Amino acid sequence: MSAVRRVRVLINPKSGLWWSSTALQQAIQKHWDTDGIDLSYQYSKTAEDGQAKTRRAVEEGVDTLLVVGGDGMVNSIGSALIHTDVALGVIPAGSGNGFARHFGIPLTADKAVQTLKQADRMAIDVGTANGRPFFVTCSMAWDATIVRSFDRSPVRGILPYVFAAAYEFLEYRAKPFAVNLDGEDISFPEPLLFTVANLTQYGGGAKVAPKARPDDGLLELVVVSRKDAPRLLAQLPRLFDGTLDGMRVVYSKAFKSICVNRQEPGPIQVDGELVESPAEVKVEVIPHALNVLVPCS
Repeated sequence: MSAVRRVRVLINPKSGLWWSSTALQQAIQKHWDTDGIDLSYQYSKTAEDGQAKTRRAVEEGVDTLLVVGGDGMVNSIGSALIHTDVALGVIPAGSGNGFARHFGIPLTADKAVQTLKQADRMAIDVGTANGRPFFVTCSMAWDATIVRSFDRSPVRGILPYVFAAAYEFLEYRAKPFAVNLDGEDISFPEPLLFTVANLTQYGGGAKVAPKARPDDGLLELVVVSRKDAPRLLAQLPRLFDGTLDGMRVVYSKAFKSICVNRQEPGPIQVDGELVESPAEVKVEVIPHALNVLVPCS
């Protein structure tokens, strides 16, 4: 890992409550406010505010940016760090924390801060959906609409997510997708789950793409048809034990670029955020475009 000299902590005050705890502040001071390091703090009031502050951090010569927040904030801040030399460190404070869980970053404040101080620097791939970057997953069918119901829930965690999934399952009407995958035309008549993954999981331990690797220059497409939903639900634990891709009802393939044509415009999920999208969605990978801090192997 290259020498760390200027570190900025960027905090999302809306992600959880523990970020403001004395324990977190003490942990950052203990492990990062050491000789030779210029440490500073800022708050990200909105996504736009956070991105503006990130761009200024780059201009000011900050070499390490620690983000206290969930996958949505990691996405907005990381998007402003693409193709820069600044390393992104994630102190997880969201509901799913798919980014942190993939890399094995501890979910408790003190341990996360300490782990990142001793971490390696790694250049990971970035996916783009119609030009919008994502680092974890992008979903386009029922798996995208779940976010809509989950966002309405006053509480966070796995249980509200399951309830949101059940509600949207009853409402969702699967329609055909025409796909060009690295030059190959494929038709998916009634896709229920249609996720592109850069990392292994959605968050909360749900490993939708166990084979996904962050630095192989590829993304992973995972598809399950609506007719196969009962078989998938019957073996739901496989979503959490890393064996989902071993099921015959799951289509999984690595790729570099994909063009998805749906029958009509609709929302897509990008790193936990719901985004309105045209009927056509083009997804591509940008190899080794973002520097991140990952626990030492």
